[in-house]
Amino acid sequence: MFAETMEEIALRFAPDNPPISVIAAAKISGIPVSLDSSLASGSPLEGKWRKDTLWTVTKSEMCGSDLLLRHLGQVTTISYFYGKDEAESHQCFDHAFYLLQIDKWIDYAVVFSSGSEFEKACSYVDGYLLLQTFLVGYSLSVADISIWSNLAGSEQRWDSLRKSKKYQNLSRWFSSIAVEYHAVLNEVTAAYIGNRGIGKQTIAKPKEKEAQNTESTEKGKVGSRPTFEVDLPDAKQGEVCLRFAPEPSGYLHLGHSKAALLNQYFAQRYNGRLIIRFDDTNPAKESSEFVENLLIDIETLGVKYDAVTYTSDYFPELMKKAESLILNGKAYVDDTPREQMQKERMDGIESQCRSHTHEKNMELWKEMIAGSERGLQCCVRGKLDMQDPNKSLRDPVYYRCNPIPHHRIGSEYKIYPTYDFACPYVDAKEGITHALRSSEYHDRNAQYYRILEDMELRKVHIYEFSRLNMVYTLLSKRKLLWFVQNGIVEGWDDPRFPTVQGIVRRGLKIEALIKFILEQGVSKNLNLMEWDKLWTINKKVIDPVCPRHTAILEERRVILTLTDGSEKRFVRILPRHKKYKLAGKKATSYTKRIWLDYADAASISIDEEITLMDWGNAIIKEVVKDEKGNVLHLSGLLHLEGSMKSTKLKLTWLPEFDELVKLSLVEYDYLITKKKLEEGEDFVDVLNPCTKRETLAYGDPNMRNLMCGVILQLERKGYFRCDVPFIRPSKPIILIAIPDGRQ
Repeated sequence: MFAETMEEIALRFAPDNPPISVIAAAKISGIPVSLDSSLASGSPLEGKWRKDTLWTVTKSEMCGSDLLLRHLGQVTTISYFYGKDEAESHQCFDHAFYLLQIDKWIDYAVVFSSGSEFEKACSYVDGYLLLQTFLVGYSLSVADISIWSNLAGSEQRWDSLRKSKKYQNLSRWFSSIAVEYHAVLNEVTAAYIGNRGIGKQTIAKPKEKEAQNTESTEKGKVGSRPTFEVDLPDAKQGEVCLRFAPEPSGYLHLGHSKAALLNQYFAQRYNGRLIIRFDDTNPAKESSEFVENLLIDIETLGVKYDAVTYTSDYFPELMKKAESLILNGKAYVDDTPREQMQKERMDGIESQCRSHTHEKNMELWKEMIAGSERGLQCCVRGKLDMQDPNKSLRDPVYYRCNPIPHHRIGSEYKIYPTYDFACPYVDAKEGITHALRSSEYHDRNAQYYRILEDMELRKVHIYEFSRLNMVYTLLSKRKLLWFVQNGIVEGWDDPRFPTVQGIVRRGLKIEALIKFILEQGVSKNLNLMEWDKLWTINKKVIDPVCPRHTAILEERRVILTLTDGSEKRFVRILPRHKKYKLAGKKATSYTKRIWLDYADAASISIDEEITLMDWGNAIIKEVVKDEKGNVLHLSGLLHLEGSMKSTKLKLTWLPEFDELVKLSLVEYDYLITKKKLEEGEDFVDVLNPCTKRETLAYGDPNMRNLMCGVILQLERKGYFRCDVPFIRPSKPIILIAIPDGRQ
């Protein structure tokens, strides 16, 4: 993996503290490493970096397995082991976020060495791996090596938990890595775990080794088991094929996301295939824009698929199948007016067209194909059972005449199959073994199986899950389109929309969305979920890593003059996040006159000692008010030796100078005012009249460097996502407020 000039890395360590993760990563990468376990017990790990490595300038000795692990990940040619593979790079790859995720897991691995935290750590990683093959991305990285090695290093505890089958997602992941890299990892664990401190590899006897490998292989074949403990019926490893089939009539929303993620979960669990199929059978609603954005949204969710297909690819076959059913007496052409047809279906009354001769049916069928005025009055219906209690079996419509051009194939066809007719046929033809459908389609399952039977096609298993419903939220694409067409929202990516693009724009991390959806599992129970839970999960994701900045509201802001402050402005370099170094640093300016929010200024009393955050204490000596009692100005003295623990007010502030940036802080509310619409209730009657509020503010100059999409915290104001970055001084940076889960 290294260039020929690369010399090996020499590792020196104590026999009771071998750097298992570093050794394993080096061996997997093919990086030459010499091992020396001669350090005294308790000594730290040391790595001697020789020439032609990244450390050629200093030629220094580096300590710490985490540092060495990151370096090995950077210099190897294994794709995405730690850095970006330039050969596969593209604009959608968030390299910085990728590295942050890996660093998070490397830092977290140390938790497994704490006896009291071991099981808690196992539980956390187990939950995270519910729908993940690897910890970061879609291939092995040093993050996996770090966590795996720490688990292996705690062999007695981990073996006990594995036998109890308590953490099956974690066990599946652990076993799959052990199987994939068994030669290397067996060598490392035998040498430095099985006989810790000896430093000599123990060779297992042939029968023992065979038994170990068999056991490991079998465990690797067992699919990931979610906490909801369900199996697909008649599912076999390597033979499962699923499809996620959105209609391209809108952008992907939360409901679709659940279906997409569950399909991916089962495909990964059974080592099967996942097809993305666009159900493009209704040209009146569909467009290429929706197809393109659905693919973008699927990628945003991290869903990996094997192929993209279109129901329109099967139009010629579907037409032949419909004609065959007509000729075999299993379908007929009906020209009954739509309203009358609907009433007859509800009442179980057979259509007069049901007794048409083959000749009459074929005559009308040809009129439909031609798209004639007569054909436009007709549809093809399946001849099932008009008296069945399940109304979906009462001669459903298979084909309709529609002269609107198709977004993908133009005006080639004047007739289009219904979803109910096309779906079972295409499922069978594409080799789908299991069709995941939300439980709202339950009554149509019998229809699905009957159509397969009439077409003489193989059976496809249907597996149901409950639809994801959120309070104050509309998930109907027809209703969402109404908001777009009427200009109530900015578009399908509006932060008020439950679309993937909308909620991401509002500041939701996909990691939080996936965790939230998978916690719902594949239960068939209908639940109305609160948004607070989703935003609470999101806060746990963003808070540990997002940078901190300061903003002061423009309206009625108040100057505080520190009479003993420095006449000359000075600057200090401070961390953007006190507990997360990778968030970087910021330059904070200190001046004699500083801005405070009006609400803070109005709460201060004369002679009160306050704390100015990132500076120190000050004592207020004067509060100037107008005749109405509004605070106009404050003055005080610095008291930097004062204790911040003794003050009641800890205030944010900004220096008074020209380099502050303009901000527009945008908050959004629900589009409707009712938690759940009742059946037949019109959403237009419960529209929220005020769903957007903008507040002008000033921010610290460091915010000029914010990129679109960056999430930050404004101290004491909450979390925000940068929607429009700094362009010029006269144009404000637009920050969208991110809910934090508090009502």
